[in-house]
Parts: sequence; C-alpha cells; structure tokens
Amino acid sequence: MSFGFFRIPAKPRPAPVVEREHCVAGRTLPLRIVENERARRLTLRIDAGGQGLRITVPPGLRRGEVEKFLDRHQGWLEERLAKVPDRPQVRPGIKLPIRGVPHTIVHEPGKRGSAALGRDETGPVLVVHGDRLHLPRRVADFLKREAKREIEALVATHTQAVGRRAKAIRFKDTTSRWGSCTSEGNLSFSWRIMMAPQPVINYLVAHEVAHLKEMNHGRDFWKLCKELCPDTERCKAWLKRNGNALQAIRFE
Repeated sequence: MSFGFFRIPAKPRPAPVVEREHCVAGRTLPLRIVENERARRLTLRIDAGGQGLRITVPPGLRRGEVEKFLDRHQGWLEERLAKVPDRPQVRPGIKLPIRGVPHTIVHEPGKRGSAALGRDETGPVLVVHGDRLHLPRRVADFLKREAKREIEALVATHTQAVGRRAKAIRFKDTTSRWGSCTSEGNLSFSWRIMMAPQPVINYLVAHEVAHLKEMNHGRDFWKLCKELCPDTERCKAWLKRNGNALQAIRFE
C-alpha cells in the first residue's frame, strides 16, 4: 500500500536511513525513512501485517516536508490500518492454514517436542508435542522445514527450465516482501508462504527464479513468469488479497 506526491527539492540532505516511531490510530509503529537517489517523489508504505511504516524520500528533502507528508496522509493511514487484520497468536485450538488448508492446532504435551500433520474427527490437524510455552516456535519450525523441502524442489524444477542456477536459497521471516533474488543469484523466501495454497507457493518460486534471467519487472520478465507458472495472475492476486493476514499471525 502506498501513496505519494512529487517532491520539491530542498536542503539540508537527510541521513540515508532514519528510524523512529509514529503514532497513528492509537498505535505506535516503527517508521523507517529511507533516502533513495532514484526517487522522484515521497512514497509511503505500510509493512505487511501493519507492523511498521516506511517512507522513501528523494535526496535533498527537508525533514519538515516528511512531517507535512505524514500529517497530510494521517487519514489515509488510519483508513488502511483499520483494514489490517488482527494479529492472532498461534495457540492450541486455532485453525492455521497449511498449504491453504485450515489445520486445527492440537497440543499433546506428553511426548517429546515435535509437530506433525494428522487428522481427527474434526478434520486436518497439526499435532504439536512438548511444553505449551514452546508451541508457537515449534509450529514456526515445522513451517520452516516444510518450506525448505518444498521450495528447494520447486527451485530445482524452475531453474532447470530457465537454464540458470541459484547460488543459494535462504528462508527468512520478512515483513516487506515474500521473496527476493539478488544479482549474484541468491534467492530468499519467507517461510510463511507455506500457509498459502500450493499454486501460490509455486508462483512465488517461479517469480523469483524468473529474476535469475530477468532482473526487472518488464514485459519479458512477466512472459517468463507465466511460462513457468501459467496461473500467475490468479496467484498474484491471491497473495495481494490475503498476504497481510498471513503476515499478521504471531509465532512468538
């Protein structure tokens, strides 16, 4: 989510990155002000899950202009943040999507700590053993293992199709993006994507692998992305529509 207006260049030049807090809609959120030499206007973005704010500014913009920009778009922020879903805590009894299928989290403390898929009279379940205190972490660890297994296999398939090699594959809990590809060929993915339907997981991998050949979002990139994942448009729309809800789930 973003909103911007064209800048009026001014001095003095601010630091490249400023970190502070900003109060909006009764919440205090971390705010990052990032200077970008290629920016021609101010842009404001709400991080996935409503966990923070980011403003990108052109070089040479007065700090006061940033404050005016925030004041002018306070209503916009309040409106958007009101639509951000609550941040549910992972706990026994809630339903957590795994590959898009809701699974009830069942806690069985009598066994050694682990997590495994299963099924009971209510439907699909994720059974988590061990101390209740560590349940959220064990659920996150389960998703990380599933991500590593499935995504590495998808990367192998798609890199073979494009004739490129991934230098490294990393898994993170990022809030600003679902995946990334560096010019050196390093791929990164948010392990939270394992809560999305399988076609969306495949789309994300296809998207980042396509960047190994096309480091842009131009026509050739999207053509290649659709060759790797014919369902690109539907999956991209699903992630845009539902991504915030997945990012809002708390595993701490």
